Amino acid sequence: MFGALKSAPRADNDYSACSGCSLCLLVCPVWRTTHDLRLTPHGRAKALQHGASIVDIAASVESCTLCSACEPVCPENIDLVGMILKLRRQLPRSAALHDVQTRVNTAAVRPPVARTDTRSVLLPDKGLRAQSKALAQVHALLACPSAEDDGADIALSLETGVYVPDQRIEQFLAPLRGVKHIIVADGLLLRHLKSWLPKSKISSLGVALIALPAVRCGLRATDLYVIEPRAYHSDQKRLVALYDQLRFDTGCTMNLDLLRIAIPAAARGLHDCVKPRPIVDIEQALWVVQGRKFSRVVAESVDDMAALSLATDKPVVHVSELNSA
Repeated sequence: MFGALKSAPRADNDYSACSGCSLCLLVCPVWRTTHDLRLTPHGRAKALQHGASIVDIAASVESCTLCSACEPVCPENIDLVGMILKLRRQLPRSAALHDVQTRVNTAAVRPPVARTDTRSVLLPDKGLRAQSKALAQVHALLACPSAEDDGADIALSLETGVYVPDQRIEQFLAPLRGVKHIIVADGLLLRHLKSWLPKSKISSLGVALIALPAVRCGLRATDLYVIEPRAYHSDQKRLVALYDQLRFDTGCTMNLDLLRIAIPAAARGLHDCVKPRPIVDIEQALWVVQGRKFSRVVAESVDDMAALSLATDKPVVHVSELNSA
């Protein structure tokens, strides 16, 4: 029914279309850290073209951060995120991934949540759920509740390549069909929701918050505004105009490079996703703040805040805090 969790449709081409131009290397956080071509979209595509097996490229598939920065710059319009998600489903199952599978299987047999007719609903991610103050601020600003079923197990399964039964996906989607506006904190989950519910209005948390005058007016010209990359890159052609207008209106700087790609502040591979406490990659956060002049960092993602706080001695706040700034 849901096509084995296919990525949101954006391209017809697969790895066979890769010409080896290496433009993806310019924006890849793994390449910047390792300078190992094998761990890049270019390296994976070329290895597959030459007959590599999933075992041969397992380290590459596991290292990908799924920041999605490579997709907008690919001249061959390859579904690079979809390629990684497909490959992760072919990886051998570790004990940690078996635990994720058990979690999603258990959720699939729970009684379904009743359909709601609320105007809007929030799907928080793991980081936002762990920060009660930020979550309360978001609820107050958006004047909407969190969904009773926020799809946390599905979001983790998407990232780790664990199979999600169609029954579980339908169970998750059923109550959302009565909602006029779905606001999603997890960029990878948002990408799939747009494919699963094409007629629904679905926004990232950052876009929903900066649309509010009270939040937008709180942004200063001396701020560094850090965009959550996954949601942004999934709709980059449209959202680049929105964020450029925000930058023009407020004078703030952003984590955008010359290609208008959002540099991720925190980068984590497959194994970091299933650890209780993901490793903070301070080198990645330093890349974001390097060479920029600012007095405060404003982040769309709670997860990015921890890394950014280690990379600068300036205040780091969540976008929801702008209302009271």
